[in-house]
Amino acid sequence: MNDPRERLEQMTKRLREKGCRLTPQRLALLKIIARGEGHPSADRIYEMIKEEFPTTSLATIYNTLSLLKDMGEVLELNFDNLGSRYDGNKPYPHPHIICVECGQILDSEFMAMAGVSLEMAQKTGFHITHYQLNFFGLCPKCQEKGQPA
Repeated sequence: MNDPRERLEQMTKRLREKGCRLTPQRLALLKIIARGEGHPSADRIYEMIKEEFPTTSLATIYNTLSLLKDMGEVLELNFDNLGSRYDGNKPYPHPHIICVECGQILDSEFMAMAGVSLEMAQKTGFHITHYQLNFFGLCPKCQEKGQPA
């Protein structure tokens, strides 16, 4: 995991360079995603920010996440059963492992992916702009509970 303080500084710097305002709500969002804990959804981020800033709108959350995604400062992960989740601590493609029962998402540092994407581009002639590799299964806690796969 990257240092959340460094990620926060990097994202705030990029937003300032783009002329974006750093409202308290936007800064709170940046802090949440810079930590990279649990790959929160926009709704979860909204709930966390609303505790401190009750007048924050869900549209503000989505607009800020969209801006950060366009700037390459956040990675959006799309899952059929979990919806979109966001990773601001590692905003580059990397594999994930997801529990199909509880929805826990963990990062994986499978370093060979850079080589695989390069080989794929060479063999197909594609210019690869992004990729998403996910593994699905049951986490240890759900296995203990005896949840069916």
